[in-house]
Amino acid sequence: MREFNLLQLVRENIKNMTPYSSARHEYSGQAAVFLDANENAFGSPLPVNYNRYPDPLQLPLKEKISQIKGVPAANIFLGNGSDEAIDLLFRIFCEPGKDNVLIFPPTYGMYEVCAEINNVAVKRVPLTPVYQLDLAATEAAVDANTKLIFVCSPNNPTGNSIERTDIEVLLNNFDGLVVVDEAYINYARQKTFIQELTEYPNLVILQTLSKAWGLAGLRLGMAFAGQPVIDYMNRVKYPYNINTATQQLALEALGNISSVNNWTRTTVIQKEILTEALQSLSITEKVFPSDANFILVKMTNARNVYAYLAGLGIIVRDRSKIILCDDSLRITIGTPEENKQLLEALKKYTA
Repeated sequence: MREFNLLQLVRENIKNMTPYSSARHEYSGQAAVFLDANENAFGSPLPVNYNRYPDPLQLPLKEKISQIKGVPAANIFLGNGSDEAIDLLFRIFCEPGKDNVLIFPPTYGMYEVCAEINNVAVKRVPLTPVYQLDLAATEAAVDANTKLIFVCSPNNPTGNSIERTDIEVLLNNFDGLVVVDEAYINYARQKTFIQELTEYPNLVILQTLSKAWGLAGLRLGMAFAGQPVIDYMNRVKYPYNINTATQQLALEALGNISSVNNWTRTTVIQKEILTEALQSLSITEKVFPSDANFILVKMTNARNVYAYLAGLGIIVRDRSKIILCDDSLRITIGTPEENKQLLEALKKYTA
């Protein structure tokens, strides 16, 4: 891989900014009396006191994640969902009205939304018909102002993992940051890129506690990268971006890995059962292979099927209008009972 220079990517105003320094940033020792942050010293009207500001760097939580993931805490950023990390990458590395990023549709929609919010151009290189990267088209699309490449693997909405060797080609040849979104990695047969962080200084990995960990309501996303990248993310983020309740509940949840592993295994088994059952339906044209906790299903008149299911109170995601997903529904793997209700409804469907 060619020499990587992070400073060439960082916006000048970000390089020169003085980050906000909270009271908790300025004191890291043990204290008994807190008269520094203008909090209500008498408590809060809740059973648990939340009158004090949270740890701005979430250090105990990062240490726990560090133990689970095998990554130093200094290489971890925690955000209000992965979406915060995505937005920060735009704000740190992309000059509005000048720079651009690369995405591979069909893919997760927030990359493009964040680009629009930050006035950053988006270059779209569609996946191949088998939902893999088109490396030749990617190379042709990259220019001197391309700062970020987003690769969702396993991909949303297609469910498949992107070929690992193709991602490595990007990492070895792109001068900007390659952001590998691994939101569904717990369900995948392909291993995470986390162990490659020391090899690729231009690698950023996104993961989340919203999927396999079952904590979507907490909104806690994780970014893993070299310490220089993480340091910039911590400089630019809002001071107390992860509230105390989320930090406490996440710490508690991270101590229960066995339940998460059991749910993951059950989800994979249910995915196989649901896939086989869907393939037997006359309205099903194809069930695409999936390494995620959902499946993409091409159906005859998918939009009508979607409306029919919605009328019964069964909500799936209609992806028919996006590129390479004509007449396709994205179906999350539910509980055995939920999957049974879905199948019974589809068996009764008439066009």
